[in-house]
Amino acid sequence: QVQLVESGGGLVQAGGSLRLSCAASERTLSNYAMGWLRQAPGLDREFVAAISKFGSSTLYADSVKGRFTISRDNAKNTLYLQMNSLKPEDTAVYFCALALRGTIITHPSNFDYWGQGTQVTVSP
Repeated sequence: QVQLVESGGGLVQAGGSLRLSCAASERTLSNYAMGWLRQAPGLDREFVAAISKFGSSTLYADSVKGRFTISRDNAKNTLYLQMNSLKPEDTAVYFCALALRGTIITHPSNFDYWGQGTQVTVSP
């Protein structure tokens, strides 16, 4: 059983930055692709960014491309999401997720393990 714990969320003004972290219990994290997804009130969970098992490939939703950067440190069993130039529409609960495969996936239903989420609120 893989446990994922997110941290780093909070309240920030528009244009500001936050860095989310996701600590994983899995000791062989480098075997698996991972991603960040988010869910705003009243909306479905949506893909934000994903990274392949060794970090050689990344993929971003159009809405965050150029502003967010996903990265991973497999030695520390940690996934990151650097979020810059934040906008009010980025406000959501952000989830870290792991897929039991090495290549990138984007659909929420294809991820196998999820963290509990961390709230990000961007004020105008």
